[in-house]
Amino acid sequence: MIAESDNPLLVEIPIIRIAPPHGWFDFNLRGLWQYRELLYFFVWRDIKIRYKQTVVGAAWAVFQPLMTMAVFSLFFGKLAKIPSNGLPYPVFYFSALLPWTYFSGALQNATSVVVEQQRVITKVYFPRLVLPLSAVVAGLIDFSIGFVVFLVMMAYYRIVPSLPIFFFPLFLFMAVLTALGVGLFLSALNAIYRDVRYVLPFLVQFWMFASPVAYPSSLVPQRWRWLYELNPMAGVIDGFRWSLTGKGQPPGILLAVSASMVVLLVAAGTVYFQKMEGTIADVV
Repeated sequence: MIAESDNPLLVEIPIIRIAPPHGWFDFNLRGLWQYRELLYFFVWRDIKIRYKQTVVGAAWAVFQPLMTMAVFSLFFGKLAKIPSNGLPYPVFYFSALLPWTYFSGALQNATSVVVEQQRVITKVYFPRLVLPLSAVVAGLIDFSIGFVVFLVMMAYYRIVPSLPIFFFPLFLFMAVLTALGVGLFLSALNAIYRDVRYVLPFLVQFWMFASPVAYPSSLVPQRWRWLYELNPMAGVIDGFRWSLTGKGQPPGILLAVSASMVVLLVAAGTVYFQKMEGTIADVV
């Protein structure tokens, strides 16, 4: 008689216990790491769906900021004569539209991703944080395409990056975290209240004019600076302009306040998303 431990056909199957988070700040980072291949799959799937059966493919990632840059350069630049920190208007506006286009696109995709993947959520277990995270990461592909166009634009205007360019990854990371933090909150909210998707375009538009996209932050009156600095994208956009072109003042206090708001947004968004994670599969 053969003992069970000596039988090569018997394979010990691991038992995985699925349980809700134990505390407010139980972010289950280990689970995210275990499902990193699934994150790659969702990112790759999102990229293929975005560019499949399109006429110009990835060029859409260039057309939108270029057309917006042209409109801003004409109306806010040539006609309204808004200061541009000594930069050509196309460079001034495109350096701000790079992070803003990424942020707005990533935010909209992260908000709708839970509802779009409802069939997967109701059938298979995986850390739900993978979904908004994949939407935010996938947006970096469009950002990379636009960034190449911006490098060509800088070469045309003979603008050479200086030492502030080393701070560029920091501001890009802040833009990613801002989109993730707000996207976590809105994606969980959208799974419960479907009219969030109708409010989102207005929110994005309002947020853009509350950020230094069409104007330099130096135009903001001093008495409103404390409120303006609570906008994390203000520090990100100013940082992009400064790090890529070397023009303007370093963000300074604005950077510190923006970084603090980014950390707060990510923490609050993650806590709210995980709190609603247990009911998302039932209501989505």
